[in-house]
Amino acid sequence: MSYTIQEVSRMTGIPTTTLRYYDKEGLLPFLERKPSGYRVFHDIDIASLQIVECLKRTGMPIADIRTFSQWVLEGDTTLEKRLEMFQKRREAVQAQIAALQESLDVIDYKCEYYSKAVAKGTEKGMQGKDELPHYGEFVSHAG
Repeated sequence: MSYTIQEVSRMTGIPTTTLRYYDKEGLLPFLERKPSGYRVFHDIDIASLQIVECLKRTGMPIADIRTFSQWVLEGDTTLEKRLEMFQKRREAVQAQIAALQESLDVIDYKCEYYSKAVAKGTEKGMQGKDELPHYGEFVSHAG
């Protein structure tokens, strides 16, 4: 099935300007054009967009996503490179998740702290007695 850029934008929620940018940057290697110059998207392009958006959300630079797209064009000779890229990206995402979990632990703690303070109508007597999660880790990294 084929789609226009507007249809793809509606389907994916990705603005047409972003889709054009992805094309210009070489992130959609199989994208076709009509003789009039209009882009024609196929299901494979939608799948490629899903990968691009996934990698972008993880913080991968556009240049690295472009490299991946180029490797896809090169075919099976780049399978090991692509596997290694995704393994490294997986490790980076796991590190991001761990860092975000630590932040969430502190936020959860402060929500509990302020809930108690609101219930008491004051935080007097509470200050200086709270011990933040991961505080020891933070101090050891800072020193």
